[in-house]
Amino acid sequence: MKTQTVATVAAVLIALTTLSACGNTIRGIGQDTANTVNATQSAGKKVANAAN
Repeated sequence: MKTQTVATVAAVLIALTTLSACGNTIRGIGQDTANTVNATQSAGKKVANAAN
């Protein structure tokens, strides 16, 4: 194979790996945000029940 072809394939693989990592990070941030919202709502309910 030519050096240019090898370099092109390597660049594509690196780009795909990077994009895959970004997708996992974004998915993780979404899950963390959802967990934070759930915890905040649960804490709010506990405070409201304690006040009654």
